[in-house]
Amino acid sequence: MLTAPWLDGLRLGEPISAVPLEGGYASKTFRVRTTRGRTVVVKTQDDVPADLYALEADGLDALRTPGGFAVPSVLRVTPTYIVLTDLGTSEPSPTYWEDAGRALALQHQRTADRFGYYRDNYLGVLAQRNPWTTDGHAFFAEHRLLRYLEEPNCHRQLPAEDRRRLERVAHRLGELIPPQRPSLLHGDLWHGNLLPDLTGRPALIDPAVYYGWPEAELATLLIYNQVSPVLFKAYEEVHPLTSGWRGRLPLLHLRELLCITAHSPDRPETVAEISSILKDFD
Repeated sequence: MLTAPWLDGLRLGEPISAVPLEGGYASKTFRVRTTRGRTVVVKTQDDVPADLYALEADGLDALRTPGGFAVPSVLRVTPTYIVLTDLGTSEPSPTYWEDAGRALALQHQRTADRFGYYRDNYLGVLAQRNPWTTDGHAFFAEHRLLRYLEEPNCHRQLPAEDRRRLERVAHRLGELIPPQRPSLLHGDLWHGNLLPDLTGRPALIDPAVYYGWPEAELATLLIYNQVSPVLFKAYEEVHPLTSGWRGRLPLLHLRELLCITAHSPDRPETVAEISSILKDFD
């Protein structure tokens, strides 16, 4: 029987096994089974910011949208671990991608009058700065692109010319990206954070929430080519997009690529991708 304190006082039984799960940059993640036949998901790590799991819990709560995605409930949160209900996993339902597209469109219909969020949080283990900002182009330029130039791994790996290109492109966002109303974003919606629950319904995990451009969310979701086009068709039926949105996605995906570079001391393939995108939009 495990001796970790994860489930103490939760009346779920004693933990008897912990099976590692894939995914997540900052944490070790386990599906924990108890003596009462229950399962929960535990994410844990000692060397993380003290408020990382509390802010993850806040993001999960923010994403609960009637008729939207399944989202795990938070059973316990501490500075070194978080305990979540286990949504399980199964084969996607026959309407999975259509349901996911509509759920994302419903989420993006939750809007604010400014860009940002009521508090800063994290993308990976690096701070995601979310000051309330009325200008979406200024917000994305300063807090989603240029902020990574100060990170040591980015400064070291990005050639000087690419750093200059990034500054030029960031200051031209008003020419390149059409105005969009601030929508509630998951904030890190790559395909690994979208998965079917036990019923085959689309579910979300590992948020980095803020109010931002819907196209920025779609950029991360589409760019890896792991998502059915049915999702985007269903999305546009509920939440139409401005013409040309697909061509803008590589530019918006720069934020994710910069974050990946900032987390690692050696990402030559990611740096090459950043350089290619910057050349296309400079």
